[in-house]
Amino acid sequence: MSKQVALVTGSSRGIGLAAAKELAAAGFDIALNTLQQDAELEAAAAEVEALGAKVFRAVFDVSQIDRHDAILRDIEADLGPITTLVNNAGVGVLSRGDPLDVTEDSFDRCLNVNAKAMFFLTQSFAKRRLAADRNPGLSYAIVNVTSSNATAVAEPRSEYAASKAAAAMISKCFAARLGREGIAVYDVQPGLIATEMTKAVIDTYQKRAEDGLCLLPRVGQPEDVGKVIASLATNKIPYTTGQVISVDGGMLVPRF
Repeated sequence: MSKQVALVTGSSRGIGLAAAKELAAAGFDIALNTLQQDAELEAAAAEVEALGAKVFRAVFDVSQIDRHDAILRDIEADLGPITTLVNNAGVGVLSRGDPLDVTEDSFDRCLNVNAKAMFFLTQSFAKRRLAADRNPGLSYAIVNVTSSNATAVAEPRSEYAASKAAAAMISKCFAARLGREGIAVYDVQPGLIATEMTKAVIDTYQKRAEDGLCLLPRVGQPEDVGKVIASLATNKIPYTTGQVISVDGGMLVPRF
């Protein structure tokens, strides 16, 4: 019997691991992705396997575009056809500061990982799905994890914000192309989420959230985003595609 299979990039911790666990609990087999085979990946695999999922360790750098096809082929040889792609892997800036001081290296790093890699992995996944028969009893979806900074300016992280804005538009472009193929595409935009990437500043943001920055007066947890991703991947919000889903506690609601 065919099963749902998800590739979740950047999934050895944080939002990616939370999404992988929610999908595993929903009956998916999971391809976990990180840059290297290490203890963190093995711990993540053990958590996902404990939920009943078969796990494939997809060790690769998403920015290596020429490896995408081979990685997808290897995953499918082990788990079966991938039905869901969660583009979660991302990087932050090399150094926070004035946009006038942003280096080409930091700009290229953000755009290459956060936008270019997402575009071409999505393209590779879509081509594989369109070239093969699909099971009408399964859901097919692409969930891109971008950021509230796709919408809201973060002056000290301008190159990051630019890359996430690009990723948000990429999501819309693929939603337009793949809707007629029965593949939904979503843009999940986390706000203040307690992860390794935000660890250095999350205490400050917790205070700001409590003081009114967010309508729900707390920072989010990876599990909050993971549950939203799983809901989209399992068609719990039917007849939708191309939407931005802001998992931000109401932070971006315009107010006077």
